[in-house]
Amino acid sequence: MFIWLSVAVIYGLFLAWYYNWSGPIKNDEIEAGLKKLFGSSGAKHTDIDVVRKFLMNDDGKEFVMQNFVKLQKGPLTNPVTGEPSYASKLLSKYVGPFTKALLIRGGHPVFIARKVGGYIDSWEAYPDQQWDATSMMRYRSRLDMLELASDPRFADIHLFKTTAIEKTVSYPVQLTLSFFIKPSFYVPIFLLMLASIGQLLVTLF
Repeated sequence: MFIWLSVAVIYGLFLAWYYNWSGPIKNDEIEAGLKKLFGSSGAKHTDIDVVRKFLMNDDGKEFVMQNFVKLQKGPLTNPVTGEPSYASKLLSKYVGPFTKALLIRGGHPVFIARKVGGYIDSWEAYPDQQWDATSMMRYRSRLDMLELASDPRFADIHLFKTTAIEKTVSYPVQLTLSFFIKPSFYVPIFLLMLASIGQLLVTLF
């Protein structure tokens, strides 16, 4: 009994962490968050009208941020220490802390991929932007995105991101088809397996 009760409690904690139970973002949260965001240096390349429209149209559901990135080439200078460095190393100083904060809020990477060829199929489009990589990051809610973007802890390390990246574009999407196995699917299965194994061991011994 204790085993199944423990699994139920753990799964309850997972549900509380992974899903947005607050519904769509509220107007006062939008304005307070935007005030913080656009009062920071990290919002230099952010369009306030685009962000506000995205927040105002909140449906309360999760979403995924699609990112395309082109890194600076050759040796770079660490903006804090002045030491020689490279784009990937500098970018990790921003991505690491940001990903940890995202995980705390129920978000996580969906995939990260490196470009290995040019555009195979393209028409009526801009010339090849020469992106180096693409990634998708899952957000539990639009409020979580706003709180992360306006978090003052990232103001000091935002320099690493802007130094490492030559150009980038990001936009939110909602997945309509995916073969990626979501935590909401495999976590309960994993917990049930653990509970079953635990119950079997208790019965045998």
